Amino acid sequence: MKIPDLNDLIADLQTAKQIAIDDRNPNAIVTATVAQAKLLGMDKMRDVTPYGNKEPEPIADYSMLTDTELRQLIAIEKKVQVTRVIVDPVADTTENY
Repeated sequence: MKIPDLNDLIADLQTAKQIAIDDRNPNAIVTATVAQAKLLGMDKMRDVTPYGNKEPEPIADYSMLTDTELRQLIAIEKKVQVTRVIVDPVADTTENY
């Protein structure tokens, strides 16, 4: 007798689930579905909600800025990006942080 692999077990549970559906047995449907999820490791999934259920940071509203203010803001952001570039003269490399 062959030891069943993951595909065999999933197929058997799918058959059991189909029998439960045909018999209109919701408890057996749930049991087979949960068993499939456990075999696939879905019972140990991590939190996939955006921001881990934390409040997202507010998005800046630039719609009320004048063209001059927007240009100034862009210039400041470019300066900040430049200061994030660190040059290592010994290795002669540049790294972005």
